[in-house]
Amino acid sequence: MNFQLPTLTMIRTGKLCEKFTSASLRRFSLNNQRKSNKQLLVLRCGNQAHSQCTQTAQIHVRSKIMTQMDKSGYLGSTVCIVGGALFLGIGVYKHLVSRQAHAAEVKAQEVTDVEEQTQDEKNEAAVIPEFPEQVQYLLIGGGTASYAAMRAIRKHDVNAKILIISSDTEIPYMRPPLSKELWYSDDSEAAKQFQFKQWNGKWRDIYFENADFYCKPSELADKPNGVALALNKMVTRLNPSDNVAILDDGTEIKYEKCLIATGGRPRNLGSVAKAGDEIAKRTTLYRRASDFLELDEKTDGIESVTVIGGGFMGSEIACALGHKGGLKGFQVNQLFPEKGNMGLVLPEYLTKWTTEKVKSEGVNVVTEALLKDVAMENDKVKLSLSNGDELLTDHIVVAVGLDIDTSLSDSAGIEVDEKHGGYRVNAELQARSNIWVAGDAACFYDVKLGRRRVEHHDHAVVSGRLAGENMTGAQKHYFHQSMFWSDLGPDVGYEAIGLVDSRLPTVGVFAKATEKDTPRGAEEEGLRGGEDESGTATDEQTPEPTSAVSDDFGKGVVFYLRDKAVVGVLLWNVFGRMSIARKIIRDNQSYEDYSELAKLFKIHSTELD
Repeated sequence: MNFQLPTLTMIRTGKLCEKFTSASLRRFSLNNQRKSNKQLLVLRCGNQAHSQCTQTAQIHVRSKIMTQMDKSGYLGSTVCIVGGALFLGIGVYKHLVSRQAHAAEVKAQEVTDVEEQTQDEKNEAAVIPEFPEQVQYLLIGGGTASYAAMRAIRKHDVNAKILIISSDTEIPYMRPPLSKELWYSDDSEAAKQFQFKQWNGKWRDIYFENADFYCKPSELADKPNGVALALNKMVTRLNPSDNVAILDDGTEIKYEKCLIATGGRPRNLGSVAKAGDEIAKRTTLYRRASDFLELDEKTDGIESVTVIGGGFMGSEIACALGHKGGLKGFQVNQLFPEKGNMGLVLPEYLTKWTTEKVKSEGVNVVTEALLKDVAMENDKVKLSLSNGDELLTDHIVVAVGLDIDTSLSDSAGIEVDEKHGGYRVNAELQARSNIWVAGDAACFYDVKLGRRRVEHHDHAVVSGRLAGENMTGAQKHYFHQSMFWSDLGPDVGYEAIGLVDSRLPTVGVFAKATEKDTPRGAEEEGLRGGEDESGTATDEQTPEPTSAVSDDFGKGVVFYLRDKAVVGVLLWNVFGRMSIARKIIRDNQSYEDYSELAKLFKIHSTELD
């Protein structure tokens, strides 16, 4: 230890370098070489450490202390080895640290690149607008009329790009099954998917097209002959001067041609609307597909449900719920102010017979009664009626008609008809330049029957189709006499055309029905909603009109008269003859013998074709 410190001191100060001879240096080197080849290898690999150690050895061997040369050489070599190892270790450590730092930097850069790429993608997605700035055809509304217009446009303009804006949550669908076949399905899970068995036993769903038929609005520009659909959106304003539609979220869309087919909203009763939140939770305003799901769910596990309204929707849904109530064990009530079901449409004798038919479906029908008040009582809805009666029920279905949606009239500058409601349009269903109206919302002029507004499926199809054609430049007049139909279950149904109003004089001709003279039988024969194109009559024995006091109204024809001319025809359990009824309306004539006229409809024939 005493020798090491001075030696290290001499090495550090370098004061004895001149005292060493070259012989001593050679001796020192050979001595070291003999001691350890491995140490020499480490000395040569030490880079700066090796160079410093060599210089240190040279200083050390010049020492005049020859007796300690071997020991000093050994110690010098040791110092060199330790120093070289130290510097090598430091170099390796720095290299590893540097390498780890570099790897961390690379990884951080990769993360940054990914984040930047993700952000770029987000920015790119943000740049692509949800809606195109401009569309060729804008259809406001997602119902039957809008769908029919879309098909007509695509047929006449093969390069059309169409955008449908719908406030509904479902893709375009048919409404009639919502109050008819869906309730009679023997597969409740299928019904929840809006799949149903038609009266003829064949399965289908309510949708016009599959979901993949439509594209997103942002994809419309890249879709030749494409149809984009935006659900749960509303157009709140129209600017006809600039051809711009403004959505409820402020989005502006410029259009070339625009169709308004917004239909209407189910009307509520004032006494129900102001009754409070608890009553509102127990009330269904029935119209949309979502209303079917809601009502179907809410009528599970209840004791009773009450339908308010005796028209088409009210009577159909009452019969449908009567069918379910018979299976599930709950009571169905129906109340309305008329003398019988569909009292505003059918003659009195027929509406009374219809009411008995509804009762046979398990419905407690309360006629000539208005709802005066509604309140909660012992966790039930108490209905106070104008006849003094009270009903306790678990749920209410209000089916008293539509409030037509004319919310765009002010901004678009379109006239609303004060008598019939709806947007007033010309014979081409055009309301303003580049704006057409179809379906329930269109108040049109009928050359035979005057200005009218019709709320039926067939009218939605035909008016939508004509409006679509005219949007492509067809310039056709609307002269079609649309029909409508209603079913009270699978065994009683009717189709009608023209002015069908119980306030008009009527003449009815009836006959006994067979098993085929029902909606079920008509669909099995492919005649439901169809038309007999031949329109020819057969030689039949002239039938006698059925008396109003008869209880047999199995099938027949009711003619509605105005100024002695036939303006409406109702076919009761008679199917496939609508073209004949349409021709009679078009002729607008009076007849001496309506029994003879009824022969055209083959009501005494046992064949449906």
